[in-house]
Amino acid sequence: MVLDILRAAEVYRPVGFLDADPQLTGRKVGGLPVLGQLNLLPKLKAQKVKGVIISIGDNRPRRQYFRKISDQGFAIVNAIHPKSHISATARLGLNVVVAAGAIISTDAKIGNGVIVNTSAVIDHECIVGEAVHVCPSATLAGRVTVGDETFIGMGSNIIQCLKIGSHAVIGAGAVVLQDVPEGATVVGVPGRIVKVGKATLEPAGV
Repeated sequence: MVLDILRAAEVYRPVGFLDADPQLTGRKVGGLPVLGQLNLLPKLKAQKVKGVIISIGDNRPRRQYFRKISDQGFAIVNAIHPKSHISATARLGLNVVVAAGAIISTDAKIGNGVIVNTSAVIDHECIVGEAVHVCPSATLAGRVTVGDETFIGMGSNIIQCLKIGSHAVIGAGAVVLQDVPEGATVVGVPGRIVKVGKATLEPAGV
């Protein structure tokens, strides 16, 4: 998906992938070769490769690789689909992926390593922390704050002015009407907390 966005945007010319799995070296993905593992970066730099984007779906490893690569002298780039809409007043970090149909509205702030997936909406003055994944068709109303490494599931809706803690999970289709604590999992309509960290909560009425 990230490769497709980069090609559609025509800002960078992708040359290949790196992957931790040595068995993938030499294979092709989307017509580009898997060149090797992360230890190949110094050689690629010597060959005048300028930029890197970490295209890992899982939030935590995406953030970890961002930290590993940040000090190696590469430009860490964004992948912004030309059919997305980003307000001129929005602020994006590095290694941000914005897919087709996504909207990032007025004065929104998007941290490093965030994925704003297909047709997701981040409305005015939202603050989204690092390595968050906003899945397809999810909607954050105005002034929502989302902590680091949170997963916001497909088609979920978060009403205005709420605070979603770091490492939380918002289930697909959930409608969130109240603040969500760090590490919590929220499901359903209206959204209810079913887990906080490792402790599972009994549903109301049981």
